[in-house]
Amino acid sequence: MSFPYGLVATDLDGTLLRSDGSVSQRTRDALTAAAAAGAAHIVVTGRAVPWTRHVLDDLGYDGLAVCGQGAQVYDAGAHRLLTSVTLDRQLAGVALAKIEAEVGPLHLAASRDGLDGEVLVGPGYAVAGPLPAVPFTDASDLWAAPLNKIYIQHPTLGDDELAEAARQAAGGFVSVAMAGAGIVELLPLGLSKATGLSLAARRLGLKAADSIAFGDMPNDIPMFGWAARGVAMANAHEELKAVADEVTSSNEEDGIAAVLEGLLA
Repeated sequence: MSFPYGLVATDLDGTLLRSDGSVSQRTRDALTAAAAAGAAHIVVTGRAVPWTRHVLDDLGYDGLAVCGQGAQVYDAGAHRLLTSVTLDRQLAGVALAKIEAEVGPLHLAASRDGLDGEVLVGPGYAVAGPLPAVPFTDASDLWAAPLNKIYIQHPTLGDDELAEAARQAAGGFVSVAMAGAGIVELLPLGLSKATGLSLAARRLGLKAADSIAFGDMPNDIPMFGWAARGVAMANAHEELKAVADEVTSSNEEDGIAAVLEGLLA
């Protein structure tokens, strides 16, 4: 059985996972068949390791995963963090001040570094889904330990509008990613999913030219730029569809499996 790629990179939410958080049997079978044909599967997600680990364990996934929007390379089989990039907290504070000077007060959350790093959630910040988070009210708590990222929400601006305003105000201090509904993130400058994926691929002796990537949100654009082929889900953000090589069916309709089955046939 021949398969044209040595690496299959998949986002999690809105891509590999269905809306109920599960992975269909059809998609599992297609990934297993791609692995049998010699392809490595790397999960590449905006979620930090503590919000990703249980999903990977449930999948029986024991390869490398790129987490935290490229900040972390995680060995799922060994439950070990191999690399981790943290946000310069002083720069992040300057960036936040600049954004708030333009758009007014923000609702904040932050992801702490490490295998067991907590997600701190401030007043007014709405967490999507049943993910564990720790409330904070004292702003100093936000800066008390190393961070991978800061999440921002605005009481009236939409996600795309907020992300653009953040880039305009603070793009010289942090990278800004829009990763899903209500998820706008401030990251270490220059960091993206492509950064982490290239590190993970290098550990496996694989290159961008060997890779096909699947995603659904603007934070997947750098990954599509890195991989030889980028496949957007039918439910993907229009910005990602605009740069994709192909659009497949939605995450609810086994879009990853549809493409892999065609390549394996």
